[in-house]
Amino acid sequence: MSKKSNVLSKNQIKEVLGILEKLYPDAESELEYNSPFELLVSTILAAQCTDKRVNKVMGNVYKKYNTPEKFLELSQEKLGELIKSCGFYRMKSKNILNTCRILVEKHGSKVPDTIEELMELPGVGKKTANVVVSNAFGKDAIAVDTHVFRVSNRIGLADSKDVVGTEEQLMKNIDKKLWSTAHHWILLHGRRVCKARKPMCYECPLTDICLYYKNIFYNT
Repeated sequence: MSKKSNVLSKNQIKEVLGILEKLYPDAESELEYNSPFELLVSTILAAQCTDKRVNKVMGNVYKKYNTPEKFLELSQEKLGELIKSCGFYRMKSKNILNTCRILVEKHGSKVPDTIEELMELPGVGKKTANVVVSNAFGKDAIAVDTHVFRVSNRIGLADSKDVVGTEEQLMKNIDKKLWSTAHHWILLHGRRVCKARKPMCYECPLTDICLYYKNIFYNT
């Protein structure tokens, strides 16, 4: 007996994206930054932390420390104090300072614009690299965070038990030119409507298509 497909058809996926586009027409990164470097640091800090918290913490920090060289003026302990409320501050401060050293020594203090080079930096995984190349350099990429993972697999844009598989399926199921924008649509929908514990299905315009809604409420 073949396994029932938990992925929407191509036409249904296009319909979902069209609805999300209308719902979030001005979707963009909610991290505040003035340079690729600031975005890189903020994205590292955003792991297990909200963008809102990172923006609040780093708004003042970036006024004084906004380059790799400036950050290297800080000790790990001092940087840890500045970013403490972002969580996991010891590891994050260590990774950020090591990343700054590599940027200065290997990249002329500039943030590299390829996923491969970014992933060589301490504290930078695929999701962080995708965020940076997409937002800072305008390249097509889909960053799969917890929101994108949850929403994509709930709706039926993907059917995977891990982040890697989800990213691969989204890249296959969504036109490349829409990757970066679709990432923001899906992410915002996860933050505002399709929440982890209590998804607001009765306020969601996707219920006619969403596989999660159909399975939960219609037991199909």
